[in-house]
Amino acid sequence: MIKFIVDTQLPPRLAKFLQEKGFDAIHTTFFPEGHLLKDLEIVKIAIDENRIIISKDNDFLDNFLLKGTPPRVLLLQFGNLPNGELLELFDINLSNLVHFLKRGADFLFFSRDQIIEY
Repeated sequence: MIKFIVDTQLPPRLAKFLQEKGFDAIHTTFFPEGHLLKDLEIVKIAIDENRIIISKDNDFLDNFLLKGTPPRVLLLQFGNLPNGELLELFDINLSNLVHFLKRGADFLFFSRDQIIEY
């Protein structure tokens, strides 16, 4: 099963949306002091629980380029947009994202126009 951890700067509604689609998804606010979790703590949780980090924080790209995986990362490249629009983009592209992740993608860039696999 694909499991996700949604980073702090993204809405908890994204984790709920993924849960409704049948995925094991948690938001960082699930943890005590969750909104204050450091990137290294999120990385540790992702590794310990075999979760894919969903974030728009480029620090996770830096971590991936320096250390590789784990953890696996889905990096959003949308900028700021309303939560409804974010969920709509996920809904439209979810089958493609899952395809890449099931195929073993370690890092995905997800923008309005494309999904790039690494």
